Amino acid sequence: MAVAVEAPPPQSAAKSSRTVTIQRMLVPLLAVLTALVIGGLMILISGGNPLEAYRGLFEGAFGSPKAISETFIWATPYIFAGLAVALAFKGGLFNIGAEGQLAMGALTAAWLGYGLPQLLDTPIPPLLHVLICVIGGALAGGLWGGIPGWLKARTGAHEVIITIMMNYIALQLVSFLLNGPLKDPSPTNVIARTPLIADSARIGPLFEGFRVHWGTVLALAVALFIWWLLWKTTVGFEIRTVGTSTGAARYAGINVSRTVVLTMFLSGGLAGLAGAIEVTALNYRHELSFALGYGFDAIAIALLGRTHPLGVVLASILFGAMRNGATRMQFLTQIPVDIISVVQALILLFIAADEIIRYVYRIRAPKDEVIMTRGWGG
Repeated sequence: MAVAVEAPPPQSAAKSSRTVTIQRMLVPLLAVLTALVIGGLMILISGGNPLEAYRGLFEGAFGSPKAISETFIWATPYIFAGLAVALAFKGGLFNIGAEGQLAMGALTAAWLGYGLPQLLDTPIPPLLHVLICVIGGALAGGLWGGIPGWLKARTGAHEVIITIMMNYIALQLVSFLLNGPLKDPSPTNVIARTPLIADSARIGPLFEGFRVHWGTVLALAVALFIWWLLWKTTVGFEIRTVGTSTGAARYAGINVSRTVVLTMFLSGGLAGLAGAIEVTALNYRHELSFALGYGFDAIAIALLGRTHPLGVVLASILFGAMRNGATRMQFLTQIPVDIISVVQALILLFIAADEIIRYVYRIRAPKDEVIMTRGWGG
């Protein structure tokens, strides 16, 4: 005799879903808290006052309008680079090349900013010039990221190895150009950097007297766009399906090779956009090693944000706050700012090995599987 099973009421299912979501959010939050506690113990062992150190960290990051402005200055490239790595993760790819893609985007934006008006021998309207620089930087990063994607799709080459090698190529190429053909020719310049970009290529500040700029607004808009792309479009569905199972994607009629190349192109474009915004909105030129570390920090940010655009934004603000507040913390306690790098490393450790957090705090929510790589071959 068939037995009818009554479905759970919609309210109960919704409540259960909310509970699971909250539990999943607890893992990164507790990872941050645990890293701060261990960092505090290290400060205490080294002779400092953890409470005073973290008070200085908070004051340096959020203690004044200027501090908040500088925190968002730090967070802006982190948002772009974190989105780049997160998008690749969604496609089952591990993009370690954000560092090189960012450098190529910055260099391209800088050349378009100062060299294009000279090449055309005519001024360029401000809005148009900004768009050319920003889009050019994004395309440069996208092309640099698309190469590993094409090699993986075509030959089965491992994107981790290829993107690492592409980092070295990009950084050495940028070093050569900044020390040679693109170096600022001013007689007083002894630094490997480009000339200043034209005024027409510059993105202005959001508020008078503060350095936070419209690029920060663009970063938040891009995060919203990536959310829409991944969960509201066919392209996003294909990226997530390939990231979950290439076999299922092929069975569904998805062109896996094309999706892999597109994912890496978009990922590289986001990293290139980070470099372009740093040039057009903040530094107004590209200098050697001006952004070393952004691409690698982006991996931790993407993992801390659970590869979700909103999570990436929040994680970027956290990392920006730690970087910006470190100077104030050192001033108050004489603790080396390197402790911030230790805390960030601990956060990454607890996020990557989240079973530690789940065991210590007895969290039983389902794990969010992040497919970092498809292995060798396609």
